[in-house]
Amino acid sequence: MRKLRPDEIDAQRTENGGPHPIAVLLENVRSIYNVGSIFRTADAAGVREMILAGITGTPENRSMHKTALGAQDTVPWRYVNEARPALAEMKQKGYRVAVLEITDSPTRPSALTPDDFPLCLVVGNEVKGVSADTLGLADLAIELPQYGFKQSLNAAVAFGIAIYDIVRRYRVLHRLPDETHAVDEHERGKE
Repeated sequence: MRKLRPDEIDAQRTENGGPHPIAVLLENVRSIYNVGSIFRTADAAGVREMILAGITGTPENRSMHKTALGAQDTVPWRYVNEARPALAEMKQKGYRVAVLEITDSPTRPSALTPDDFPLCLVVGNEVKGVSADTLGLADLAIELPQYGFKQSLNAAVAFGIAIYDIVRRYRVLHRLPDETHAVDEHERGKE
Protein backbone atom coordinates (compact mmCIF):
# COMPACT_ATOMS: atom_id res chain seq x y z
CA MET A 1 0.00 0.00 0.00
CA ARG A 2 1.15 3.54 -0.76
CA LYS A 3 -0.41 6.98 -0.83
CA LEU A 4 -1.39 8.20 -4.28
CA ARG A 5 0.34 11.25 -5.74
CA PRO A 6 -1.87 14.27 -6.60
CA ASP A 7 -1.57 13.52 -10.35
CA GLU A 8 -2.76 9.93 -9.75
CA ILE A 9 -5.74 11.19 -7.73
CA ASP A 10 -6.64 13.66 -10.52
CA ALA A 11 -6.48 10.87 -13.13
CA GLN A 12 -8.68 8.63 -10.99
CA ARG A 13 -11.27 11.40 -10.54
CA THR A 14 -11.45 12.02 -14.31
CA GLU A 15 -11.86 8.30 -14.94
CA ASN A 16 -14.71 7.99 -12.41
CA GLY A 17 -16.77 10.72 -14.04
CA GLY A 18 -18.88 13.44 -12.57
CA PRO A 19 -20.42 15.60 -11.57
CA HIS A 20 -23.34 13.58 -10.29
CA PRO A 21 -26.93 14.78 -10.91
CA ILE A 22 -27.14 16.10 -7.37
CA ALA A 23 -27.56 19.70 -6.24
CA VAL A 24 -27.36 20.88 -2.65
CA LEU A 25 -29.32 23.75 -1.13
CA LEU A 26 -28.13 25.15 2.20
CA GLU A 27 -31.02 26.85 3.94
CA ASN A 28 -29.99 29.34 6.64
CA VAL A 29 -26.83 27.49 7.65
CA ARG A 30 -25.37 29.95 10.14
CA SER A 31 -21.79 28.70 10.59
CA ILE A 32 -19.45 29.84 7.83
CA TYR A 33 -17.17 26.95 8.82
CA ASN A 34 -19.99 24.46 8.24
CA VAL A 35 -20.60 26.04 4.83
CA GLY A 36 -16.91 25.73 3.95
CA SER A 37 -16.78 22.14 5.10
CA ILE A 38 -19.89 21.32 3.08
CA PHE A 39 -18.30 22.90 -0.01
CA ARG A 40 -15.20 20.75 0.46
CA THR A 41 -17.25 17.57 0.87
CA ALA A 42 -19.50 18.52 -2.08
CA ASP A 43 -16.42 18.84 -4.27
CA ALA A 44 -15.11 15.44 -3.15
CA ALA A 45 -18.52 13.83 -3.78
CA GLY A 46 -18.88 15.36 -7.24
CA VAL A 47 -21.93 17.51 -6.53
CA ARG A 48 -23.22 19.44 -9.55
CA GLU A 49 -24.26 22.69 -7.84
CA MET A 50 -24.55 24.43 -4.47
CA ILE A 51 -27.40 26.86 -3.76
CA LEU A 52 -26.89 29.10 -0.74
CA ALA A 53 -30.11 30.49 0.71
CA GLY A 54 -31.08 32.99 3.40
CA ILE A 55 -28.44 33.72 6.02
CA THR A 56 -26.08 31.08 4.62
CA GLY A 57 -22.66 32.63 4.07
CA THR A 58 -21.11 32.77 0.63
CA PRO A 59 -17.52 32.35 -0.62
CA GLU A 60 -17.03 36.11 -0.47
CA ASN A 61 -16.57 35.57 3.28
CA ARG A 62 -12.87 34.74 3.50
CA SER A 63 -13.38 32.83 6.75
CA MET A 64 -15.01 30.09 4.67
CA HIS A 65 -11.73 29.45 2.90
CA LYS A 66 -10.26 27.93 6.09
CA THR A 67 -12.52 24.90 5.78
CA ALA A 68 -13.38 24.94 2.05
CA LEU A 69 -9.68 24.81 1.05
CA GLY A 70 -10.41 25.96 -2.50
CA ALA A 71 -13.61 23.97 -3.07
CA GLN A 72 -15.50 27.27 -3.24
CA ASP A 73 -13.73 27.70 -6.60
CA THR A 74 -14.48 24.22 -7.97
CA VAL A 75 -18.15 23.69 -7.09
CA PRO A 76 -20.56 25.93 -9.01
CA TRP A 77 -22.67 27.96 -6.59
CA ARG A 78 -25.26 30.69 -6.47
CA TYR A 79 -26.97 32.68 -3.76
CA VAL A 80 -30.74 33.15 -3.36
CA ASN A 81 -32.63 35.14 -0.74
CA GLU A 82 -35.20 32.40 -0.13
CA ALA A 83 -35.13 28.66 -0.61
CA ARG A 84 -38.72 28.27 -1.84
CA PRO A 85 -38.36 29.87 -5.32
CA ALA A 86 -35.05 28.08 -5.91
CA LEU A 87 -36.59 24.72 -5.00
CA ALA A 88 -39.60 25.40 -7.25
CA GLU A 89 -37.13 26.11 -10.07
CA MET A 90 -35.23 22.88 -9.37
CA LYS A 91 -38.50 20.93 -9.46
CA GLN A 92 -39.34 22.50 -12.83
CA LYS A 93 -35.95 21.24 -14.05
CA GLY A 94 -36.95 17.71 -13.02
CA TYR A 95 -35.16 17.47 -9.68
CA ARG A 96 -36.70 15.64 -6.75
CA VAL A 97 -36.30 17.59 -3.50
CA ALA A 98 -35.00 15.70 -0.47
CA VAL A 99 -34.59 17.31 2.94
CA LEU A 100 -31.96 16.04 5.35
CA GLU A 101 -34.27 15.89 8.33
CA ILE A 102 -35.90 13.57 10.86
CA THR A 103 -39.57 13.25 9.89
CA ASP A 104 -42.44 10.82 10.23
CA SER A 105 -41.77 9.59 6.65
CA PRO A 106 -38.05 8.77 6.51
CA THR A 107 -36.19 7.47 3.48
CA ARG A 108 -32.79 5.84 3.82
CA PRO A 109 -30.36 6.67 1.02
CA SER A 110 -30.18 2.94 0.21
CA ALA A 111 -33.88 3.06 -0.74
CA LEU A 112 -33.45 5.73 -3.44
CA THR A 113 -34.51 4.66 -6.93
CA PRO A 114 -33.43 5.86 -10.39
CA ASP A 115 -36.57 8.05 -10.43
CA ASP A 116 -35.21 10.02 -7.44
CA PHE A 117 -32.46 11.53 -9.63
CA PRO A 118 -31.67 14.26 -10.38
CA LEU A 119 -31.87 15.12 -6.69
CA CYS A 120 -31.66 18.38 -4.75
CA LEU A 121 -30.62 17.74 -1.15
CA VAL A 122 -31.58 20.44 1.36
CA VAL A 123 -29.54 20.96 4.52
CA GLY A 124 -31.19 23.22 7.08
CA ASN A 125 -30.20 25.44 9.95
CA GLU A 126 -28.02 23.86 12.63
CA VAL A 127 -30.64 24.41 15.36
CA LYS A 128 -34.02 24.63 13.62
CA GLY A 129 -33.42 22.30 10.68
CA VAL A 130 -35.27 22.94 7.42
CA SER A 131 -38.13 25.41 7.44
CA ALA A 132 -41.78 24.36 7.31
CA ASP A 133 -42.06 25.96 3.83
CA THR A 134 -39.18 23.85 2.55
CA LEU A 135 -40.53 20.70 4.18
CA GLY A 136 -43.82 21.37 2.36
CA LEU A 137 -42.01 21.31 -1.00
CA ALA A 138 -40.02 18.16 -0.29
CA ASP A 139 -40.63 14.92 -2.14
CA LEU A 140 -38.81 12.89 0.49
CA ALA A 141 -36.81 13.17 3.70
CA ILE A 142 -33.41 11.55 3.99
CA GLU A 143 -32.84 10.28 7.49
CA LEU A 144 -29.60 8.97 8.93
CA PRO A 145 -29.93 6.25 11.54
CA GLN A 146 -28.82 7.45 14.97
CA TYR A 147 -28.23 5.05 17.81
CA GLY A 148 -27.37 7.43 20.65
CA PHE A 149 -29.43 9.72 22.82
CA LYS A 150 -28.87 13.14 21.17
CA GLN A 151 -30.60 12.44 17.83
CA SER A 152 -28.66 15.17 16.06
CA LEU A 153 -25.42 15.65 14.19
CA ASN A 154 -23.43 18.70 13.16
CA ALA A 155 -24.82 19.95 9.81
CA ALA A 156 -21.54 19.42 7.94
CA VAL A 157 -21.06 15.95 9.42
CA ALA A 158 -24.65 14.91 8.61
CA PHE A 159 -24.22 16.24 5.08
CA GLY A 160 -20.99 14.28 4.62
CA ILE A 161 -22.59 11.01 5.67
CA ALA A 162 -25.73 11.61 3.61
CA ILE A 163 -24.07 12.81 0.41
CA TYR A 164 -21.73 9.86 0.24
CA ASP A 165 -24.60 7.44 0.82
CA ILE A 166 -26.61 9.22 -1.90
CA VAL A 167 -23.71 9.26 -4.37
CA ARG A 168 -22.95 5.61 -3.61
CA ARG A 169 -26.59 4.71 -4.28
CA TYR A 170 -26.64 6.68 -7.55
CA ARG A 171 -23.45 4.97 -8.71
CA VAL A 172 -24.75 1.51 -7.81
CA LEU A 173 -28.04 2.15 -9.61
CA HIS A 174 -26.16 3.27 -12.72
CA ARG A 175 -23.34 0.72 -12.36
CA LEU A 176 -20.64 3.36 -12.52
CA PRO A 177 -16.96 2.61 -11.83
CA ASP A 178 -15.82 2.03 -8.24
CA GLU A 179 -19.23 0.81 -7.12
CA THR A 180 -19.77 -1.87 -9.76
CA HIS A 181 -16.95 -4.05 -8.45
CA ALA A 182 -18.26 -3.84 -4.88
CA VAL A 183 -21.76 -4.75 -6.05
CA ASP A 184 -20.46 -7.71 -8.06
CA GLU A 185 -18.52 -9.01 -5.06
CA HIS A 186 -21.58 -8.63 -2.84
CA GLU A 187 -23.84 -10.39 -5.35
CA ARG A 188 -21.33 -13.21 -5.77
CA GLY A 189 -21.43 -13.82 -2.01
CA LYS A 190 -25.20 -14.50 -2.26
CA GLU A 191 -24.72 -17.41 -4.68
